Amino acid sequence: MIAFLFFLVFFLVYALIAVYGERKISAFIQDRYGPMEVGYYGILQMIADLLKIIQKEDIIPFAADKRIFKPAPIIVFTAIFAGFAIIPLTSDFMGSEVEAGIFYLLAIVSLDVLGILMVGWGSNNKYALFGAMRAVAQIVSYEIPLGLTVVCVVMISQTLSLQEITYQQGIWWNTIDPDAQNYLFGIKALGIETTAIGGILTWNIFRVPLFLLAFVIFFIASLAESNRTPFDIPIAESELVGGFHTEYSGFRWSLIMLSEYGIMLLVSFLAVVLFLGGWNTPFPNIGSVELATWTSGTPGTFTGHLWGAFWMISKAFTLVFIQIWIRWTFPRLRLDQLMNLSWKYLTPAAIILVLLSALWRMLMI
Repeated sequence: MIAFLFFLVFFLVYALIAVYGERKISAFIQDRYGPMEVGYYGILQMIADLLKIIQKEDIIPFAADKRIFKPAPIIVFTAIFAGFAIIPLTSDFMGSEVEAGIFYLLAIVSLDVLGILMVGWGSNNKYALFGAMRAVAQIVSYEIPLGLTVVCVVMISQTLSLQEITYQQGIWWNTIDPDAQNYLFGIKALGIETTAIGGILTWNIFRVPLFLLAFVIFFIASLAESNRTPFDIPIAESELVGGFHTEYSGFRWSLIMLSEYGIMLLVSFLAVVLFLGGWNTPFPNIGSVELATWTSGTPGTFTGHLWGAFWMISKAFTLVFIQIWIRWTFPRLRLDQLMNLSWKYLTPAAIILVLLSALWRMLMI
C-alpha cells in the first residue's frame, strides 16, 4: 500500500514536470519561450491546465458504444500504472518483489493494446479507429524486438527478478551470493574484481559488450511502444486529427495523456534496471577512494534508500529527456518505413543478439 501511494503521487507529479519540461525543451529547440505567463517562467501553467481539464465536460458521442467507450481509458491507464508495482526504486523499496518480475511487467503492459483498441472502436469514429489499428499493429510489431532484448539480459543474468538483476550490476552483489565474486560476466574475462570496483563498469551495458546494441534496439522499440516521435503515426494530427483519442475530452482524455507519459517513464525505468545499473551509483571505487561505496549507501539503510532512489530516478529522467529531445528533432516515419524497421532490421538483429548472448553465457560460465 505504501508503494502504491508513493508511485501514485510520484506518477502525477512526474506528469506535471514532464509536460512542463517538454514544452520548455521544445521551445528551446524551436527558438521560442514556451509557457511564460502563469507563474515564474510559466511554472504554474501545468496547474492551470490541470484545473481546466478537471472542469471540462465529459462528452460522449451519441453514436459511440458507451459500454466500451467509457472504461477504455481506465484500462489503458491501469495496465501501465500496474507495471510500476515491480520496479525496484531502491534496494528494498518496491511494490512486489516477485521472482518473475520481468514476465509480469511485459504481460501487464501489453494489456494497454486492448485498451487502445477499445478507445478507437468504442468511439465509432473513422479517425479514431484508424489510429487505434495503427497503434495496435505498431505496438505488437515492436514488442518482439523489445522482448528479445529483454531475453538477452535474462539469459546472462539467469533470473527474471528485476531486483536481482540490479544487484548483479553493483558492488553489493556479494551480499546476496558470497560465492558470486567472479559471477559478473564480461569483466571477469579481464581479471577485474567487479564487486570491489562497482560503478559504471559493472553495468550490463559495459560488462557485456553485446548489450550496447541490445540497449539501442530496446530504446528504439520503447519509443514505438510509447507512440513517441518518430513513431507517432497512431496520433498523427496531419491525417488523423488526434488519433485514437479524437472523441475524448475532460478527465478521460487526461487519463490517456497520463498513460502516454506513464509508459515513457515505465520503459525508462525498465531500461535503467536492465542495462544501466538500476539504483546503483555510476561512480567506481578507485584505489583507496571509495566513491561507489559512499555514493550508494549500504542496502537497507536510510542513505542506501536515499542514494538508490536518486540514481534510479535521475537515470530514468535522463532517458525521458532523450525521448522528448528525439520528438522535437526527428520527422515522423511513414507506416511502411515503421514496419520495415521492425521486421527487416530490429527483429533479425535482436534474434542474432539472443544467439550471441547464449554463446557468451556458455563461454563465460
